[in-house]
Amino acid sequence: MEARRWRRVTVTLLVLVGLCAAACAAYLVFNVRGNWTYAMNLRGRQLGALVVVGVAVGVSSLVFQTVSGSRILTPGVMGFDALYAFIQTVIVFTLGAGTLQLLGVVEQFLLNAVLLAAFGMLLFRWLFRAHSRNLFVLVLVGIVLGGLFSSLSSFASRLLSPDDYLTLQAVLFASFTTVDLDLLLACAVVTVVSCLVLWPLLRRLDVIDLGRDRATSLGVDHHKVVTRVLLVVTVLVATSTALVGPMVFLGLLIANLARQLVPTHEHRVLAVGAALVGVLALVLGQFVVLHGLGLSVPLSVVINLVGGLYFLVLLVKAVRL
Repeated sequence: MEARRWRRVTVTLLVLVGLCAAACAAYLVFNVRGNWTYAMNLRGRQLGALVVVGVAVGVSSLVFQTVSGSRILTPGVMGFDALYAFIQTVIVFTLGAGTLQLLGVVEQFLLNAVLLAAFGMLLFRWLFRAHSRNLFVLVLVGIVLGGLFSSLSSFASRLLSPDDYLTLQAVLFASFTTVDLDLLLACAVVTVVSCLVLWPLLRRLDVIDLGRDRATSLGVDHHKVVTRVLLVVTVLVATSTALVGPMVFLGLLIANLARQLVPTHEHRVLAVGAALVGVLALVLGQFVVLHGLGLSVPLSVVINLVGGLYFLVLLVKAVRL
């Protein structure tokens, strides 16, 4: 039975690798017209952003679900994306769009990432210290905080000048069509380093998934491991959000699809599966939006629509259980 399960896991991962490679190749060369050098440069940057975001969101959402003890919680559901919108609004409101535009792309990314990581770490540590493992309290707190940040952002945006408001709206919608190469390289480095830091902790997450009391009885320092994992999660989510903007339900879709496709509880295998599912979902989604819908609908809108419906289904199942 165990050998059969591992064969299935191996085959699933190999199929995901093949599908990711085929999707990436199709995205690069399908329907290319005119200057190939320009097309490869543009699509290469877009593909790089899709890969980086897919890996960052997939891995961070998977381990966040383990730490929170719920399959329906992700950083986006907990209000992280609303926090990003609030930070952008505050920056534009206090500094002005002109000052923000004077900053380089990398400087803007570092500012956003540092603020998101700091706020996110404080938020997650407070939540898990005060309401650990209480699913409905966590969902309620996430909804309330998301609504609070959204309301504050909406109020501040009404006080902006028309030019500042247009600048703000441009950064609040996730976009893979225009990605700066320097920013992409910086995000790729941060994502790789974060995944390398997280890798040794994944085996301990196998134990933490059993519960706080069992993990402690088995010799795992629950508080220390959770703190480190949450720090890496905030960095990964801040990186992906600062790169392309917020996508609330992307992590929910990726993490749950990975758990369904890869039948194992080992987080090292699940993390690889989540990264592959994230890359495949984003590349195929952007391919359909680009060639099927003619960019008439942003990818973030499609993901939030499907993910929102999926979230409601998971929440109804949790209530019935």
